[in-house]
Amino acid sequence: MNFSLPLPRKSALLVSALLGGFVFTSCASAPQNFSGTSLPPSLANTELASQPAADIATNIGQKAADAPIPRARPQLIKKAVMKVIVNSVDQSIDAVSQIIEKQQGDLIGLNERQPTKDNLRHTASIQMRVPQNLLELTLAELAKLGTIENRNITAEDVGDRLVDFQARLTNLRKTEANLQKILDRASSVRDVLNVAQELGQVRQSIEQIDAQLKNLQNQVAYSTITLNLEAAVSSTSPQRATGSQIQETWNKSTQSLSGFTVGLLKLGIWLMVYTPYLFILGGSVYGFIRWWRIHTPRETRE
Repeated sequence: MNFSLPLPRKSALLVSALLGGFVFTSCASAPQNFSGTSLPPSLANTELASQPAADIATNIGQKAADAPIPRARPQLIKKAVMKVIVNSVDQSIDAVSQIIEKQQGDLIGLNERQPTKDNLRHTASIQMRVPQNLLELTLAELAKLGTIENRNITAEDVGDRLVDFQARLTNLRKTEANLQKILDRASSVRDVLNVAQELGQVRQSIEQIDAQLKNLQNQVAYSTITLNLEAAVSSTSPQRATGSQIQETWNKSTQSLSGFTVGLLKLGIWLMVYTPYLFILGGSVYGFIRWWRIHTPRETRE
């Protein structure tokens, strides 16, 4: 006896078979690792797909360890010395003042030397401080003043000193906080005085190290430039006018005459004061000579 399935039931069986084959094919095509977890599609066709998950994690960690570690920026104290030959020192000094103001710097010192017999050139030495990031730009601006004769830039790395100061400062502040807690809990006057003394010494050390740290940081933030200016042409003393020389001669002659007159007046005053003594001395000499002539025979005198 033959049984035939209805048409709708046959269609349902056919659809189920097709869906099952599609699902089986999809599961077979997805690569899996040893732990049974499917890899992402981006890694399915790479060599990582054939490696265990533990090996993949090890490789990633090794690459992260081999990555370069960024170095800390060096803390440098930069100083520059430059000598420039210029046409006019006075005009160059004004130009340097404008450059310092433009670069937001500070003028530390100015030493200007006018021409002398030993040095016929007009020179000047200027010290300034500018932000470190503007050092090269400032030197370029100063170089435009004239001809560079020499230039020298030095740098000192003080990163270790900064770290040392910061560590010492941190430890001292922790000690200060602990001493303050002990001071708050102290009951006797003796304990209070001892802790207060220790606390004062710690705070003094904090102030000193903090000042040194700020000074060092300020030197790092601002670079020092020493600029030496020298005139290109030697200066000579200009010849004075004839009228000026005549006036000077007249002044000297009148001063000499006045001094001579005053000297004569002083001599007259001295003679007036000592006149009685002069008369006595003169009379004594005259009396002695007269006595000698009277009492001495003529033949003896001749």
